[in-house]
Amino acid sequence: MIMKKIIISLLIVLGVMPAALRAQSADEKAIRALLAEQTAAWNRGSIEDFMKGYWESDSLMFVGKNGVTYGYLQTLNNYKKGYSNADQMGILTFTLLKVERLSPEYFFVVGKWALQRKAGDMSGHYNLLLRKIKGKWVIVVDHSS
Repeated sequence: MIMKKIIISLLIVLGVMPAALRAQSADEKAIRALLAEQTAAWNRGSIEDFMKGYWESDSLMFVGKNGVTYGYLQTLNNYKKGYSNADQMGILTFTLLKVERLSPEYFFVVGKWALQRKAGDMSGHYNLLLRKIKGKWVIVVDHSS
């Protein structure tokens, strides 16, 4: 019995235990909750609430089909321009593919996004760099395509 506990402990420490068997950290749960809140806000038609997941800073970086955008307000304005009504916004779903802690203050997230909408369905992938600022996780870099 002791040997079994030692082996399981070593597997956890070495990271070879399947991800489903490892408990999510409080930080990972907070990040998953943030993304769920963003999805709910989008699906309510509230771009302003969706943006609460982003770093409210001129240093926020968004990389999309039109290149690099800097700044919270510019990113907000771009969302409002591209998704001006409920038909354009549609229904958003996120599928998380990877949620990885890089350090105590950074996480890296990779996923798929999909919009079901009357204006035509859209989908793609994203990767996010999140940083813990003043005790809150926020997206500091978003690359969506």
